[in-house]
Amino acid sequence: MSNTELPRLVDPSKLAEQSVSLEGVVPLRSLTRFAEVLHDPEGEVSVVLQFGRDPEKRRIIEGRLNTSVVLECQRCMSALRTTLSSDFVLGLVISDDQARQLPREYEPFLMKDFEADLWQMVEDELLLAVPPFPLHEREECPASEALEEFERADEVVGSEEPEKRENPFSVLAELKKKDQH
Repeated sequence: MSNTELPRLVDPSKLAEQSVSLEGVVPLRSLTRFAEVLHDPEGEVSVVLQFGRDPEKRRIIEGRLNTSVVLECQRCMSALRTTLSSDFVLGLVISDDQARQLPREYEPFLMKDFEADLWQMVEDELLLAVPPFPLHEREECPASEALEEFERADEVVGSEEPEKRENPFSVLAELKKKDQH
């Protein structure tokens, strides 16, 4: 993988016509929306993009990205190092109507005036790759000992016989028995 920075603004239509392949990195700190979900925004994402046309002559971008990031574990709220990767196919469109006509396997990528921000595209794909609830493996989580204690306490409480409460209607049942005798 190249350590060259991926160009930010390109004409994707022109690159698709020429079947260009781009490879590079984007600094995570530069992706402001994505940096907000990170515990630590240091590092970079490696990106490979292949511009071209599909069999129906639609302009597309086939891409792959990969990065190591530090998220926040939702169990213990501490740093969680994980790898995010994504393979995607984007259909180049200039309107919402064109986007609706794309096959389901393509995500629409809206171009403005024959120019596209590749860093924004990478950021969108990274945001989609983040797990909804990042968690350490149970045995690796600093909170796992406290969680195990909680579960043991819950098992003890759950195994006790429930308190037998007197039926409030039992008095009526006794009165009824007395009336019958």
